Amino acid sequence: MTNSGATQRLVNGWDDVKAKGMSESEKLLYRSNLLGSDKRITNYGGGNTSAKVMEKDPLTGERVEVLWVKGSGGDVGSIKMDGFATLYMDKLRALKGIYRGVEFEDEMVGLLPHCTWNLNPRAASIDTPLHAYVPRKHVDHMHPDAIIAIAASKNSRELTQEIFGNDIGWLPWKKPGYELGLWLEKFCLENPNAKGVVLESHGLFTWDDDAKACYELTLEIIQKAMDWFAAKTEGKAAFGGAVHTSLGADARRAVAARLMPAIRGMVSGQQHMVGHFDDQPAVLEFVNSKNMEPLAALGTSCPDHFLRTKIRPLVVAFDPAKNNVDEVLEGLPAQVAAYREDYAAYYNRCKKDNSPALRDPNAVVYLVPGVGMITFAKDKATARISGEFYVNAINVMRGSSAVSEYCGLPEQEAFDIEYWLLEEAKLQRMPKPKSLAGRVALITGGAGGIGAATAYRYLSEGACVMLADINATSLEEVRAGFAKQFGADVVRTVEMNVTDEQAVIDAYAYTSVEFGGVDILVSNAGIASSAPVEKTTLELWNKNMDILSTGYFLVSREAFKVLRQQNIGGSVVFVASKNGLAASPNASAYCTAKAAEIHLARCLALEGAEAGIRVNVVNPDAVLRGSKIWEGEWLEQRAGTYGTDKEGLEEMYRNRSMLKRSVLPEDIAEAAYFLASEASAKSTGNIINVDAGNVQAFTR
Repeated sequence: MTNSGATQRLVNGWDDVKAKGMSESEKLLYRSNLLGSDKRITNYGGGNTSAKVMEKDPLTGERVEVLWVKGSGGDVGSIKMDGFATLYMDKLRALKGIYRGVEFEDEMVGLLPHCTWNLNPRAASIDTPLHAYVPRKHVDHMHPDAIIAIAASKNSRELTQEIFGNDIGWLPWKKPGYELGLWLEKFCLENPNAKGVVLESHGLFTWDDDAKACYELTLEIIQKAMDWFAAKTEGKAAFGGAVHTSLGADARRAVAARLMPAIRGMVSGQQHMVGHFDDQPAVLEFVNSKNMEPLAALGTSCPDHFLRTKIRPLVVAFDPAKNNVDEVLEGLPAQVAAYREDYAAYYNRCKKDNSPALRDPNAVVYLVPGVGMITFAKDKATARISGEFYVNAINVMRGSSAVSEYCGLPEQEAFDIEYWLLEEAKLQRMPKPKSLAGRVALITGGAGGIGAATAYRYLSEGACVMLADINATSLEEVRAGFAKQFGADVVRTVEMNVTDEQAVIDAYAYTSVEFGGVDILVSNAGIASSAPVEKTTLELWNKNMDILSTGYFLVSREAFKVLRQQNIGGSVVFVASKNGLAASPNASAYCTAKAAEIHLARCLALEGAEAGIRVNVVNPDAVLRGSKIWEGEWLEQRAGTYGTDKEGLEEMYRNRSMLKRSVLPEDIAEAAYFLASEASAKSTGNIINVDAGNVQAFTR
């Protein structure tokens, strides 16, 4: 229920031609994907769908009734057939006979696997009984902002009756689980003509015996709520009206770029966090409003919102009229500490004897008046999705506070969901994080062979990567490939010339806004030149020095600024060259610049050590495949120097090496990964030669 949502009607995407011939389970998938495609209907991972389908029993061959229901942890918008759990309905009904009461309802989850049909490995979710016991073939459970705005209102029952009459019922708040499933069954049996129900502080259930009719009913009910809110709130100032004015778009991002690394450093004590920035109109309307702080303090209502955004956000003490960033940065440590103390107090008030241990006490959501919203989480996708959930919460608060009084989830109920033993068990089943999870890397020369290979290696280990290069076309090609393989969240690009001071500064600001900061710099941008010294022009000499020495200085200096602000250490990896240690004929400018680069790394290792910033060097040699510096004159020049042709140059380099092996971009990437990972946590000021063996380049 965003501002535009009131005028943009929900679209009925059902295509009879496409649905013709689908099985009931296939129609369930079709319906689910349609519903999940519009965030006004349900948020990412929120809600679930089901169908009761007659299937063949694999043992008896008889036709049996099977519940197809979205499995645990899935998303209806992107779910595939294997995302549904399948359970025998007769066994689900049999569970009623062994249910020991609400105080034992959690144990029923452990019995759901005994109801599995066809050995389906997909785990059934806690919401399975809610679908099983509704006596209709098709059931939708959605979390639309417009409905939750009703559900989170002080007089939600009366509003539900006013808007929907007897078509949609109402049930008071009840934590999702087996007991709520029985409540839904009782409601349906007592109200056989009802088309659905609003669950207080939770969401919407709708049902029908036909897949298409169920889908269209869900749209109809949500649209009716949206239209009602549009009529009721027309002309009214949201959240008590504005008390702040937004900064301009560039100024908002500039403030975020300064705040995010500082916050990131403060919240990455238990694990490295990744940030996300959102300044869409709905967010700005809220953060600039009179009632933002009291509403934010109430917390979110829907359990899905709450689990993603924590008990409440942290409101950053920024004044857009004063643009007091320096003052805010000075006061942030105290604000973050106060939030942690408040969260620990909430935990201590609500904990039970068997509650899991206190989790990360830092905020997920940070609201900045005049600027927008910052979110931090263990990875970029989670940070982005957490922000999306808080936008849902904003929309809910807008609606509720406009027509009634917004009510957050009661504190104890919120705690019981956040520290639910079933939720804890789910967290414990999560796979171990990859070695670079939560890390952010900026790679110069990112569109070239070594840069792209290094990016691939980092992405494979869970890092987020900012690819920097002067070649915009190549950058986009590399980004698109990585986005397809690893997801669009984890890779960004910036067109940057390493010799342009402002461009370098801007690239780090962009990285800070996109990911929250930086942990790893791979300084890899380069050129190569070949000429006898008497034919080496001043222009050629300066070009080598500008890119290979000054360029490495600029990107390192700006990296150090961000790394020191975060104060959580970091790694700088220089991709230099064997030529920085071993002289080579007809390449004085290149060799000298590379030698300067290596010595710069030594100096930086000295300066960065006290802050946990490690600086190391990888020295490649003769990496021809995929390397852009070997395109054009350099290849011809080196071939001429060694009296061979282009085709023979790689063989010549291989044969001159001690190991008689070619050096590939992936080999350099492996060394760059080692130097960025915890495996080299006690190494700084070092050089790793990846040259297949060259005695002249031995460092000792």
